[in-house]
Amino acid sequence: MTADIATTDTSELDEMQNTYKAVEEWIAAIKHEEALATVNHSVAEVDKWEETHFEEDAIRGKVKTAKKQYDDALREKFFGF
Repeated sequence: MTADIATTDTSELDEMQNTYKAVEEWIAAIKHEEALATVNHSVAEVDKWEETHFEEDAIRGKVKTAKKQYDDALREKFFGF
């Protein structure tokens, strides 16, 4: 069984892994949101902060979806379910 795993084409898994690595984009979005949370207390600045929260949340969703797809593919490859 180990030989099968070693010789199997992993390009699809590689692609899923690279997609999940978008977690760096998520980290950047969190840091951007955090930076705006410490600025002046004006309506305009609070609006910018809120907008970055929505951007961070969208990226978070993308990363979580990519992680689930990668996890599921690994389970299928190694455990058959």
